[in-house]
Amino acid sequence: MNRTSAANAHDYRAVVVVASSAGGVEGLRTLLGGLGPELPVTVLIAQHLRRGRETQIVPVLSRATALDVELARNGPLRAGVVHIAPPDRHLCVRQDGRRLFLTEEERVNYARPAADPLFESAATAFGRGVIACVLTGSDGDGAQGVTAVKAHGGTVIVQDPDTAAFQGMPQSAINTGLVDLVLPLERIAPAIAETLRGH
Repeated sequence: MNRTSAANAHDYRAVVVVASSAGGVEGLRTLLGGLGPELPVTVLIAQHLRRGRETQIVPVLSRATALDVELARNGPLRAGVVHIAPPDRHLCVRQDGRRLFLTEEERVNYARPAADPLFESAATAFGRGVIACVLTGSDGDGAQGVTAVKAHGGTVIVQDPDTAAFQGMPQSAINTGLVDLVLPLERIAPAIAETLRGH
């Protein structure tokens, strides 16, 4: 490390965080399918899932991408791995940016998992290294998290609501006035890659 303090680690490490809800599985298939297997960072996803039933999201998304996809658990972040928040748990990043943890804290925007806790914790841990993406969804989850990401210098990419199955989440993010890019779904993965090259 060429830095004077490990406390500055978030200045150069990066992470991709993604929020999605209604219509999100297909959106995630497109996004992850556009990310190459050499992706140098971790992808963390908060997709609203029904609690109390087993989810099939891991095998569904695994068929769309060369990246490793798994339900998140308490433990380290790993580059090139997609960690998905499990049903009825918020997925968060510890402040040192090295480990994930799951919580059963209150629902946010009526959802658990929710995007806001993920985005806020990632912003604190990674600062300007956060690339946050908001995809299709029918509520306002993610808008508060977008505000946190921008307050820490991160980048926000939002799916163009006109191309989203449900416009609520992307439009709420846009309404913050803090979004860097509004793109059709298929252009988000290339934008992530370009942003990472600039870090």
